Amino acid sequence: MKNVVNFGRVITAMITPFKADGSVNYTVAEKLAVHLADRGSDSLVICGTTGESPTLTWEEEYELFKVVQKAVAGKAKVIAGTGSNCTNEAIAATEKAAKLGLDGSLQVVPYYNKPPQEGLYRHFQAIASAAPELPIMLYNVPGRTGSNLLPETVAQLAEIPNIVAIKEASGNLDQASQIRHITPPEFGIYSGDDSLTLPMLAIGSVGVVSVASHLVGEKLQQMIQAFETGQVQLATQIHLQLFDLFKTLFLTANPIPVKAALKLQGWEVGSTRLPLCDPPDEIVQKLKDELMKLGML
Repeated sequence: MKNVVNFGRVITAMITPFKADGSVNYTVAEKLAVHLADRGSDSLVICGTTGESPTLTWEEEYELFKVVQKAVAGKAKVIAGTGSNCTNEAIAATEKAAKLGLDGSLQVVPYYNKPPQEGLYRHFQAIASAAPELPIMLYNVPGRTGSNLLPETVAQLAEIPNIVAIKEASGNLDQASQIRHITPPEFGIYSGDDSLTLPMLAIGSVGVVSVASHLVGEKLQQMIQAFETGQVQLATQIHLQLFDLFKTLFLTANPIPVKAALKLQGWEVGSTRLPLCDPPDEIVQKLKDELMKLGML
């Protein structure tokens, strides 16, 4: 089961397009998924944080899984964001994703209720046991969840056959190093921060779950493959070329900036759903400047 090559190097955490009335725009979602698969994305996370999962209904999420799965069949893997801070809800959503034949599930650390490490272990163990045929990627993002999945707990979870990887977004390279140190080499570690992709590669990660790949997926592929083939200077050059864009995309809460950037490029992705809102003009201008600097406008 632990074959993270199935997920690839560049995984795009895809935005959810909305129409002017706030409903999901499945037609644009389909087109965007194909676009991403054709431009550097090995896999797509659907209905993760970047997909505004907190404001999507289960029905909307399930339909997005089906639409994207059909759109990118044979081109990219589809990873369903089916995590929850309610274990029973996460199990139900993950079982539905497994029945669809999706390629994996992203499971975020339960948010708000701040479980202890034993509770986190039991949560993920229960989900993995409910859908043993579905590869699972853990998602540690303490800045959003209020809880940190510690390396020792990750190592315990890595012993479960279908828990195959982690999106590590703590921003702590020492923590990522410790995870790599105490987990099997076939357990995949993915950077959860675009700007840390290259440093994370140096300590044993295999790729990135990316926001910037909506815009520069091919460049990220080039950077990772350069590093893998010993062309570290080239990898560093690409990292530095993209660094300002990485930072600009997080000047306010994700996915507000990336949606604004896609709209600058002509994508009809709509606005974010409340409580998120459109970015101020100064952020839009900074995005425009970065895209122009990279020759993308």
